[in-house]
Amino acid sequence: MAVDRLLPERESAPPAAAAVLFARLRVTPFDERVFLAKLAVLALLICAAAVLALQRNLWAAGAGIVLLAAMFTHAVELQHQCLHHSAFRRAFPHRLVGVPLGMPLLVVYSHYRVRHLQHHRYLGTPQDTEFFGFDTRGPLTFRALLRGLLDYPRLGTVGADVVRAVTGRWTYAFGHIAPAMRRRIVTEHALLGAAVGGAVVLAFLGHGEYVLRLWVLPLLLAVPLHFLVELPEHLLCDTQTTDVLRNTRSIHGSWLSTWFTNGNNLHIEHHAAMTVPINRLGERHEETRSLAVHVERTYADFYRMLWQALRNRPAAP
Repeated sequence: MAVDRLLPERESAPPAAAAVLFARLRVTPFDERVFLAKLAVLALLICAAAVLALQRNLWAAGAGIVLLAAMFTHAVELQHQCLHHSAFRRAFPHRLVGVPLGMPLLVVYSHYRVRHLQHHRYLGTPQDTEFFGFDTRGPLTFRALLRGLLDYPRLGTVGADVVRAVTGRWTYAFGHIAPAMRRRIVTEHALLGAAVGGAVVLAFLGHGEYVLRLWVLPLLLAVPLHFLVELPEHLLCDTQTTDVLRNTRSIHGSWLSTWFTNGNNLHIEHHAAMTVPINRLGERHEETRSLAVHVERTYADFYRMLWQALRNRPAAP
């Protein structure tokens, strides 16, 4: 499998009735302003959370740490939009903005971009290479879900990739990539390594409490939180088909869940036309509801369904 260039969407024939759902759109100046506003809100909430996290009062500090964890998760969802070049009218700002958005959760932008675009291209096939480790095609068990929820080994894997990048030994494990893309990925791993190294130096200089409250504890909370955001996308869907109307799930959700997940709840709409600006996906949801198999009203509905599926799974022999 070669990925010398970033893969386009799978060119499948959409149902004749899905004229809106599969239509492609360009990023407009308005869409760009919407994304910039989201970045501004993120920055304000991170500042507020940092102030709270550094308070002496444990309740205030705890609230700040939880809010930081939520913002680390939200930042990766904003990074996801940058991966698809659907936030800005020109290409170059996407990497400029996308790299720092993923750093708090140790997500390397260009590595994520290559893997994630392969996921879009090969969804429903054995070549699917989603970036985050939980495989929705495997058996659904409490143990598998717990392992995905507490996927702290991924942080160690990223650390190992940083070491390989700075020592010139990093290679892409899912095909061949162009030298220019490899250089980008190596550079971004090195930047992440520098950030982690800076945090370690601060800790040795006596500022460990700042590092603990502003990065380490929020990161440890963000790992399971991000897992819960990503889990509904394809779980309990038909993973043996390439039909996005059957292998992906959308959740109508509230304005809050739509903002927090940056439209990740409208996942069928996103897979149907992945370069459409996220803020425009809601326009397609009514058509999705009329055509798709897996559409839920709320995240609570999905997790209730998941609980029932776990309870009713066949007993192990």
